[in-house]
Amino acid sequence: MKLKSLLFFLLTALLVSCTSNVNAPEEAADTTDTAEAVEVIDPNPDKYTSFRLTADVDQLSDNYKQMIPILIEASKIMDELFWYEAYGEKEEFLADVTDERIKKHFNINYGPWDRLEDNAPFVEGVGAKPAGANFYPKDMTKEEFEAANLEGKESLYTFIRRDDNGNLKAIPYREMFPEQVKKASGLLKQAAELADEPGLKKYLELRSEALLTDEYQPSDMAWMDMKDNPLDVVIGPIETYEDQLYGYKAAHEAYVLIKDMAWSERLAKYADFLPELQRGLPVPDEYKAENPGTDSDLNAYDVVYYAGDCNAGSKTIAINLPNDEEVQKAKGSRRLQLKNAMRAKFDKIMLPINDVLIAEDQRKHVTFDAFFSNTMFHEVAHGLGIKNLVKDENTTVRQALKEHASALEEGKADILGLYMIKQLHAKGEVEGDLKDYYVTFMAGIFRSVRFGASSAHGKANMIRFNFFKEYGAFEFDEATGTYSVNFDKIEDAMQALSNKILTLQGDGDYDGVAKLVAEKALINDALQKDLDRLADANIPVDIVFEQGVNVLGLETM
Repeated sequence: MKLKSLLFFLLTALLVSCTSNVNAPEEAADTTDTAEAVEVIDPNPDKYTSFRLTADVDQLSDNYKQMIPILIEASKIMDELFWYEAYGEKEEFLADVTDERIKKHFNINYGPWDRLEDNAPFVEGVGAKPAGANFYPKDMTKEEFEAANLEGKESLYTFIRRDDNGNLKAIPYREMFPEQVKKASGLLKQAAELADEPGLKKYLELRSEALLTDEYQPSDMAWMDMKDNPLDVVIGPIETYEDQLYGYKAAHEAYVLIKDMAWSERLAKYADFLPELQRGLPVPDEYKAENPGTDSDLNAYDVVYYAGDCNAGSKTIAINLPNDEEVQKAKGSRRLQLKNAMRAKFDKIMLPINDVLIAEDQRKHVTFDAFFSNTMFHEVAHGLGIKNLVKDENTTVRQALKEHASALEEGKADILGLYMIKQLHAKGEVEGDLKDYYVTFMAGIFRSVRFGASSAHGKANMIRFNFFKEYGAFEFDEATGTYSVNFDKIEDAMQALSNKILTLQGDGDYDGVAKLVAEKALINDALQKDLDRLADANIPVDIVFEQGVNVLGLETM
């Protein structure tokens, strides 16, 4: 049912200023064009269930307890910058909206488009969400961008705007947000002064400088060198998912994290297997010629604050960083498992889905340990495969595949994560019944696909689901309305999809990936009916957080 059309007149007027720059409105994307006619859905914030982000802060030293409020304050600045990148000035929108459901849903989604419904608008008059979010002028065409001889246009850290003559220009983030990055930089310096661990101190100092220069590689290197820090922060412009036009522009976000030292020690051994697993990938040698970095490590954390990109719509439960291919080649990457958030999604969402959509005789195979491992090895698997093209080592896969790069990379990590579990289970390095990992993997697709097929993760989920179903690895029983894993066929499906994705990446086959997305990244009517059954059962789609210093009991620090 559509919202009352009266909102159209109110909100269309507001949109003129909704994408204005925090500091320089004249640089903002033009949004005065009439919004195209698109179907408007009802806002539904009730599909999120609340979770309180707490952790044992008593294990930390007094200095680290004092650091957390400082890092949260810096994270709030990242949140402000992401609002601009995703939408624009939120306060002008909220000032004239009285419907509390719209306000709540607007804040969850960082704009008037529902991220779990393929970015469908839930407010009249706003039109479709721009593929390039607010990183580019709304009226810019791909042809214009690609023809522009513009230094820095493909940089992760520039906005594209128009000059006084209407020509495109690139504006570095540090120039777009001078006041905000200066304040955030100062907060990170303040936190660095409290760091007891030298590696964390160095990282915070270099990250503070990076915010002012847009040069993030030195701080990424320092972040990889940290090993013994009980507190961590991931902060800055990082992921490119928000830019669905090209996948070039990095969006601001932050996580404040407390390391679970005992769990992290248990996970540390798995990174040592990466070179061996790389050699065993089911592709010709040229598609696995690169050597994974040897400094890769795995750690478990309780996350105590989310901000910006990672807090928009569905919430991240594991991280694989840095994204810089040069850092990955030199040092590998770090995989962070967000244990408390992961547990929340398993208990509140996965188990109820299991009771509705998974065949009764296979429900016992959906376990938290398998969910944790599948998620963990997904992140580890980002380190496998190839980063530069087979026939052009000067071109990265990300550059060649453009807006499709993120979706295919997530698909690679999904399927190679399962491949890693199979290989390590055969070596006795992963415990438990292999069937647990396979059935939990399938159940996890039903959880994730409810986020919609518009995001990189959503596209990856649908490609995998449809590929496996066509292979007969997933089977549907119409009599019971449930799905089961065909254990005799799933390993063949794993190998075939792994080969296809790794080959597409190594070849930089943009057209081939576009074809795969067009044919497989779809939610068909039959699956949609099954997903609707989950909604009818009032199973939440995702979580929102109660978070901050008050939740942690640190308001007096």
